[in-house]
Amino acid sequence: MISSPLPPLDEILATARVVALPLATRFRGVDVREALLFEGPEGWAEFSPFTEYGDEEASTWLAAAIEDARMPRPAALRERVGVNATVPAVAAASVSGVLARFDGCRTAKVKVAEPGQVLADDVARVRAVREAMGPEGRVRIDANGAWNVDEAERALHALAEFDLEYAEQPCASVDELAELRRRVKYMGIPIAADESVRKATDPLAVARAGAADLLVIKAQPLGGVRRALEIVAAAGLPAVVSSALDTSVGLSMGVALAAALPELDYDCGLGTASLFTADVVDPPLAPRTGALPTGRVTPDPGLLDAHAAPADRRQWWLDRLARCHAVLDSQR
Repeated sequence: MISSPLPPLDEILATARVVALPLATRFRGVDVREALLFEGPEGWAEFSPFTEYGDEEASTWLAAAIEDARMPRPAALRERVGVNATVPAVAAASVSGVLARFDGCRTAKVKVAEPGQVLADDVARVRAVREAMGPEGRVRIDANGAWNVDEAERALHALAEFDLEYAEQPCASVDELAELRRRVKYMGIPIAADESVRKATDPLAVARAGAADLLVIKAQPLGGVRRALEIVAAAGLPAVVSSALDTSVGLSMGVALAAALPELDYDCGLGTASLFTADVVDPPLAPRTGALPTGRVTPDPGLLDAHAAPADRRQWWLDRLARCHAVLDSQR
């Protein structure tokens, strides 16, 4: 449910810009990330649910964007937010090149369980990250729910030697996460829940089931900064704020969420502007000495023009915006 007044669709359309940003390395199955940006009384906001998401799910992302554009952000409790490097499912030989894009980051999240790859690929990639980060660096993995419980247990055994900070969404369901957590508790590898929070009908179910040691939260999919803060407070678990491969506009909303959390014990997954070869903000909201500053950002008009999506993709996003706006209108 939208937490701020729903503006007329025409008001959003009046400033809407659709951009297509190229990625340095293929990530999450895409080489170009598309997003719709618009301006409200408080500044620019981003609406960028992944293209495969249905309108009902995507409308929650629109609610987050409308809130961000029209309402002041919660007070920041810190001026800078530490962030991690993000390593896509690249070959081990490419790891150092990826990490070089993340200035000063001492934590790395490594994608594993990529379709078409095998566990040996994951082991080689994580080993390369550990070697690059050194013994004092923090290494976490993210399987996006791709393993069953047995596969996850086997993988964590194989990866345990690299001193994992935690394993993010190793299995898809809450029941599987709870079973895996029980099996690997002796190994001392915490289990983090992402999709089991942001894609769940009940985002608190994973906490009630004792299926995770910490939550990975994202502002857009959860309906905005305020709703995400409520979920973390109700869950009573440590939280890591992450991005959904946002532009710098969306990332600034994630930073606002991280900055407003009463406790922030982990580096956040908000350094993903470094995965792009272009952005809409100059300079991009990319890590400097391992952190991001708080505060809103404003797109550069020239960059909005330079990276405007093709006409057919712009229309696709405007049509999607209209459908999601209708969903929110029906919920009022």
